[in-house]
Order: sequence, then C-alpha cells, then structure tokens
Amino acid sequence: MKFAVALSMERFSPDTPMSDVTSTMLELVKMADQGGFETLWTAEHHTIECTISPNPFTILTWLAQHTERIRLGTATIVAPYWSPIRLAGEAALCDHLTGGRLEFGIARGAYQYEFDRMAGGMPQLEGVAYMKELVPAVQKLWEGDYAHDGHYWKFPLATSVPKPLQAPHPRIWVAARDPGTFDWAVGIGASILSTPLAAPAGEIAVLGEKFRKAVADHPEVPRPRFMMQRRTCCYDRPEEAELAVRHSIDYGRSFENLFQNIGTVTNGFPTAVSYESVAGRENYKPENVLKNLMFGTPDEVIGKLLDYEAAGVDQFSLGLSFNLPVELQRKTLDLFSREVLPVFAARERDLRREEERRIAAEPLRMAAAGR
Repeated sequence: MKFAVALSMERFSPDTPMSDVTSTMLELVKMADQGGFETLWTAEHHTIECTISPNPFTILTWLAQHTERIRLGTATIVAPYWSPIRLAGEAALCDHLTGGRLEFGIARGAYQYEFDRMAGGMPQLEGVAYMKELVPAVQKLWEGDYAHDGHYWKFPLATSVPKPLQAPHPRIWVAARDPGTFDWAVGIGASILSTPLAAPAGEIAVLGEKFRKAVADHPEVPRPRFMMQRRTCCYDRPEEAELAVRHSIDYGRSFENLFQNIGTVTNGFPTAVSYESVAGRENYKPENVLKNLMFGTPDEVIGKLLDYEAAGVDQFSLGLSFNLPVELQRKTLDLFSREVLPVFAARERDLRREEERRIAAEPLRMAAAGR
C-alpha cells in the first residue's frame, strides 16, 4: 500500500491573508514530496473559502515547479462544470507542465450549494450522467480528431491541443461510492477514488467489496488501482487527539451546510450548522470520530491502516484539510514519513519476496506432482 496526501488551500477567517494560505500549502506539499508520499491530490471548488481551488490544474502546475517526484492529482474535477474540449486541453497541458506527473481524477460533484451557483441548480446526484458522457469524450479527444453528438454536449470534428505527455494519457480516477459507479469506472479502465467519510471501520470492507465485485465483473480490463481517503491526524502525544477531534467535528458541520445546502455562507465562509441538522449524528460523537477517522499515534494509525490493506486498497490518502492547525499537519506528515511509510514499504517487500519464492518453486512443485 502506497500513501498520498489530499490538501487544499483553505481559509476560515477573512483575517488570514492569502499569502499565508499559499505558503502553508507549498510548505506541506514540499514535505510530502521529500517524505516519500506517492501523490498529492487537490480538489476543484468554487465560491468557498474553505477550499480555494477554482482550477486545480493551475495549482498543480504551480506545485510542479517546487517538487521533484510526487505525482500531482485532481481529486476531483467536477464533471458538470466542464466541456469535453476545454477539459481535454487543460488536462493535457497540465500533464506537460508537470513533467508527466498528472493523475486525472474526476467526480460528479458533492456540494449542492455549489451546484446552485455553477450548474443552474441541478441536483448534484445528476452529475454522474455528465461524468459518464464527459470522460469517454475526453479520452477520444486525447486520441485525435473526434466529433461528439451527446445528450449534454455536441461539437463537430475537434481534438485536444495539446495531446497529453503521458501515453496514451494520464491515469483516470473516478470518485465512487455506489456500486453502479464502481462498475462503470472499472469497465472503462479507470481507477477508483473512494472514502468511507466518517462511517465506522466496517464501511472500509463494504467499499472494498464493491471494488472487488467490479473488478471480477470486468475480467477483460486490467485491474485498476484503488484509493481510499480519510481525515488524518497523527500525533505523538495522545492529548493532541482532542484538538484534532474538535476541528473535525466543526469542519463536518460546515460540510453539511454545503452538502445539504441548509445553512448560510457569508462572503465565501460557510457557517457550521447545528448538530441537530447533521446526517449520521452518531459519527459526530467525539469517541466515534477518534475511533473511525485516521487519528492516533503512529502505532494506532498502523493498526487502523491494516483494515484498508485488507480491503485491497492500493493507496491511502491522508485528508489533511479540515482546518487542522498547521503544526499538527506538519507533525502528521513527519510521523507518517518516519514511522508509518517504512512499515508498509517493508510489508510490500516481504510480500513481493514471498510471491517470487512461490513462482520460483512452482516448477518443482509441478514436477513433484508428476505433471
């Protein structure tokens, strides 16, 4: 299992200057790059100060100039906000400007508040139909001349300019939680981005089973990759858990505002709705937040991560953007780099050696069986 970091530029007060926001983002991404994380993921959102990212391709191009190895991914592009031609060209150009490090993640979209302003008020659940038309069209445009006559978009013969640097194109990732999206994404050869949100650990196995079924139902497609993300905080002093839990609860109440479109947003800053308004109220209890999310000391975190490994997760993404104090974000990256990543790198080496020994022993076993 590899590890990624999900970060956004975030402001929770107008008193925080944007220069501080950008410098913090850059510092943390440099730490992730130097610490051995595989991918940096950043989202697309509009009109919301807690996630400042009107065009993630711009952010990734900027970060590419300050990093060396880390892959740079969109998690995620919101399908209904784009046209196929524009998306194909901007993604391909970003692939060139990042030196072929782009990971192309896309989703139907999440915040109804945002859909009311960016997509004419359509219900965000309808975004999946846009995604299913958009992604194949983008793939065709990356290949060459292509004319499209679809439900949402129509255009005469056109192509992506430029074409992607990576051949045939950057890896495509689709955000999925329902079985139908898992099946569609795997069927087109896309990898999966998923999250158990704030649900108990049992949800990890449920998502893992959806992925396994989709893979089994599409034997004609090479097995794609499977990423899961959780809010994460790693600390060396257990008393720091209280701070992480409090910030997660407050951030979750702001998320409910935007997702359900039930609160107020003033000049881009969402208010945290009441506990009575949230969905899944049990998941907001401090003891459940501490248990369900990736909060803990390095040893506790390693124990929790075994559930993800068992579910077939190839990449675990640390969700760090929930107004967690910067010093705890730094500490999380540092402790993961020094104490968590090496454990799973060693496990991967052991599994690889075991597989190599099994393959080497197979001819002897067959001979002994008289075959």
